[in-house]
Amino acid sequence: MNTVEDIIGTHPFWKGLNPHYFHILRECAVYSRFGLDQCIFKAGSDAEHFYLIHHGHVALETFMPGKGRVTLQTIGPGEALGWSWLFPPYRWHFSSRSIDFTEAVCFGARALRDYAEENHDFGYDLAVRVGRVILERLQATRSLLADFYGGSGE
Repeated sequence: MNTVEDIIGTHPFWKGLNPHYFHILRECAVYSRFGLDQCIFKAGSDAEHFYLIHHGHVALETFMPGKGRVTLQTIGPGEALGWSWLFPPYRWHFSSRSIDFTEAVCFGARALRDYAEENHDFGYDLAVRVGRVILERLQATRSLLADFYGGSGE
């Protein structure tokens, strides 16, 4: 079995991170398991964690009046889940649920934010990495909208 330290050290989200920062990541990380169809977080609730998916898949969802839950993207192994924890008011913009048995490393958001504030080099690196996640989610949403409306997405 992989340890939390192994997963953090090999997860693509942290690729190229200065090894000096791994101690803070280990200090604020726990291994989490989610059952089939388990809610991980709900839109509007406090964003207190950040997740790196190790095994399984998670649906990133929004609620559409008249349509119900709509999956915007499915996130799997090697991907990061969540950005709302980094930006005030620290509330989730979307909901997420496991769509199969899922394992992830879960980071305490406050500890990461506090360390980023203390160490601006780390904070900048973290913000750029999270920015990439946001860009990926926006591109996925654009593609979904293009499919829905019959456009090319270009």
